[in-house]
Amino acid sequence: MATTITDGPVVRRRRGPLGLLAWLCGTVFFLPVAWMVLTSLHRESDAATNPPSLGAPLTLQGYKEFFGASTGVSPWPPLINSFSASLMSTLLVLVLAIPAAYALSIKPVRKWSDAMFFFLSTKMLPVVAGLLPIYLIAQNSGLLDNVALLVVLYTSMNLPIAVWMMRSFLAEVPVEILEAASIDGVGLPTVLVRIVAPVVAPGIAATSLICFIFSWNELLFARVLTGVVAGTAPVFLTGFVTSQGLFLAKVCAAAVCISLPVLIAGFAAQDKLVQGLSLGAVK
Repeated sequence: MATTITDGPVVRRRRGPLGLLAWLCGTVFFLPVAWMVLTSLHRESDAATNPPSLGAPLTLQGYKEFFGASTGVSPWPPLINSFSASLMSTLLVLVLAIPAAYALSIKPVRKWSDAMFFFLSTKMLPVVAGLLPIYLIAQNSGLLDNVALLVVLYTSMNLPIAVWMMRSFLAEVPVEILEAASIDGVGLPTVLVRIVAPVVAPGIAATSLICFIFSWNELLFARVLTGVVAGTAPVFLTGFVTSQGLFLAKVCAAAVCISLPVLIAGFAAQDKLVQGLSLGAVK
C-alpha cells in the first residue's frame, strides 16, 4: 500500500519565516515601482510635495503630456526606434552566441577558458571610455543618428554576456543526443536548430530577455550618437527633465509607459525565464 509523505510540523515551521522573508524582499523591490506609478497619477504640485502626498487626487494629466497633449510631440517614433534596435540586436546576439557557446561547451576548443575570459574582459572597459572613438568612427562613416549603429553597438555589448549564459545552458545538453545525430549524418546547422535549440529553449528565452532589457534601457550611446531621427525611448524620457517648472509626475508617467513593453515581455516569458535562470543550478 502506497504511503504519502507529508511535511512535518518542523518543516512547516521552518518554511514560515522563509516565506515571510521572501514576501518582504518582494515588497521591498516592488515598492519603488508602486511609488512611481502612484506619482505618475498625481498633479505636478502634489507630486513635488515633501513628504509626498499619498491622498492627493488622481489624474491622467502626466500620461496625456507623455503622448503630447500640450507639445504635440509623439512618443511613438522613439518607442519604435528602441523596439527595432533592441529586437534586431537581440536576434543578432542569438545568431552569434549560440554557435560560439556550442563550440565552447559541447565541442570545446583548445584553451576555451582563455576565450571565455577574453569575452568577459570586454565588459571591464567603462562604456564612457569608448564613447569618443565610437563617436568619431560613426561621424566619419556617416552613421550618426542611425538605428543601424545602435544595433551594432548593442550587439557587441550584449554578446559576451550571451555567450557566457548560453555556454552554461548548452553544457546541460545530453551528449548522447548529439552523438546519435552525428551518426545519422546531421549537419551542424540542423543540429543547432532542431536538436539543441528545443532542449535549451528556456535558456534562449532567458538570454533573449536579458539582452532585450539591456538594449531597451541603454541611454549613454543613444543620447550621444542619435538625434531627431534615431532617438530612443530613454532619450525621449530625459526630455521631460527641465531646469524650470515641475516635471516629476510627467517623468514618472513616461517611465511607466516606457517600462511596459519590458514588463509585458517579462510576464509573458516568466516560466521560461525562471527555468532558464535556474537551469543547471541543481545537479
